[in-house]
Amino acid sequence: MTDISLQPKAPKDPVKKGSSFFIMRNKDIFGADISTGKGVQHIFESDGRLEASARLVGNIEDEEIIKLLGSTEGFKKLVRQIGVSIEAEPLTETADFCFQMYGHTDPYVSGTTIVKSVRCDGSETLINLDEIEWSGDDNIPGQIRFEFDHPGICGKASVRFYLNDGFTAPEPEPDETVDLNSVGYGEMIKNSLVSAGNLRRLKKALEKAAAGKATCVAFIGGSITQGAGAIPINTNCYARKAFEGFCDITGRGYDDNVKYVKAGVGGTPSELGLVRYDSDVLDNGLITPDVVVVEFAVNDAGDETGGRCFDSLVRKIYNGPGKPAVILMFAVFQDDYNLQDRLIPVGEAYDLPMVSAKNCVTRQFYLKKEEGRIISKNLYFYDCYHPTNVGHRVMADGLINLFELAWSDTKDHADVDINKIVPPIGGEFESVLFVDREIDPVGVKVDCGGFVKRDNETQAVERNMNLTLTHEFKNNWMYDGSDRRPFVLDVECRSLMIVYMDSASPSVGNAEVYDNGELKIKIDPHIVGWTHANALIVFESDTKSLHHVEVRLDEGSEDKKFTILGFGVVK
Repeated sequence: MTDISLQPKAPKDPVKKGSSFFIMRNKDIFGADISTGKGVQHIFESDGRLEASARLVGNIEDEEIIKLLGSTEGFKKLVRQIGVSIEAEPLTETADFCFQMYGHTDPYVSGTTIVKSVRCDGSETLINLDEIEWSGDDNIPGQIRFEFDHPGICGKASVRFYLNDGFTAPEPEPDETVDLNSVGYGEMIKNSLVSAGNLRRLKKALEKAAAGKATCVAFIGGSITQGAGAIPINTNCYARKAFEGFCDITGRGYDDNVKYVKAGVGGTPSELGLVRYDSDVLDNGLITPDVVVVEFAVNDAGDETGGRCFDSLVRKIYNGPGKPAVILMFAVFQDDYNLQDRLIPVGEAYDLPMVSAKNCVTRQFYLKKEEGRIISKNLYFYDCYHPTNVGHRVMADGLINLFELAWSDTKDHADVDINKIVPPIGGEFESVLFVDREIDPVGVKVDCGGFVKRDNETQAVERNMNLTLTHEFKNNWMYDGSDRRPFVLDVECRSLMIVYMDSASPSVGNAEVYDNGELKIKIDPHIVGWTHANALIVFESDTKSLHHVEVRLDEGSEDKKFTILGFGVVK
């Protein structure tokens, strides 16, 4: 008798995979240190990102498919399997692929998280969705994470959705590359220059660095300046690449006599940039910048002042310590959106250098390869908001093109006195002072009442060359419901902003802000839906007067939490 267990077993017939499309394809990933010993790459898929990836990477034009991706129930109806491949060194490494659904009750807690171990050798691992135990509280696809056993691992990942019967997707297009040294690329970069402006300050900074003197190049903006989409975020972001180009032009080694400051914070407009400039760029008087790049063109839809805060921030920087060269950088979203048409008049009024990623790449996106397209949207964008490494390189090269113009400029420019220029949008907030529990300017009196705790879970970002996270607004006041007394601020000023923390947690409540007994604003910290710093104007006036300000939790929220990050006082 033959022992059939010793006979070679024929492999099973391959499972028919069916139609599919990629939502990421050979995408750079990096296991960032999250202080747990693991290395994690987060890729957020909420707020239209997943749908945008289907259009951008998967070439999906079927609106029914796009609509189904907007909810967990629709996703389950559409997708049969998820295919995941990771390529990283060593090839024997494994990583956990996690796909988290946000819940209705608590977005980050109550939904399903799909977890699958994947080898990092480039082979595809399939996840059958009919084997998943789904939560009854699932709402929307929220985020994808690649979790490595230790931080610092770089790799590439692809994720594609295999569709249920009845749905079809177009065949994927061949991979493409971009030649950064081609004539066409160089011409495209030249298109990024909106205006060279007055180059006196920039030329002075370059010459100062070349002479070996201490020089500082700083960047302030939103998540793109933070480096979102760049892998790794600290070395491949546009800010770092532009800084290195500045050093190359001056013949100086990186970080020798030229200091680098990166102060990008995700999801924040120039309204918030105003109140954090002194701490995040100037380090409360320890740093004096020579060049400051300002990037808020895709974040300022959240500026309730319609550009007045941006104008005020530019003036604050230009007139501030170091009298730096101010450069306006206009990033762009995948749908071609930015606010440069609103912000360019500020640069024109003050004769500032301006660089636009939109002007650089958008027109050529709509050309075919044979018509002269240099880079596709898929290659430029990491998601619908942020650039890839290549996209960050394009933004940096636009700035480096400006630096080269300044370096070779021979004109004798007189410095522009912007105090003699009427602000084109409005400079009402230029003199804003920030107040928190450690910074207490003269003429400001605080009684924190029940806001006695300190919130240690504020928004955190990678600053400068750090891969570890730095918490913003650490010197805050947190209310936890144990003491219901209101927060009281007595101040003589013209205008006042309150800076507070948004959250998706149901344990955080709504607040009301009163001025001299009158309800001025109601704050709902759940609107944004994630841990995030936000600013709102409580009041503004042309004249200075005394104000008695109270912050209290509204009816029904008295037992919940609320965090005041600080105040912007305009005296």
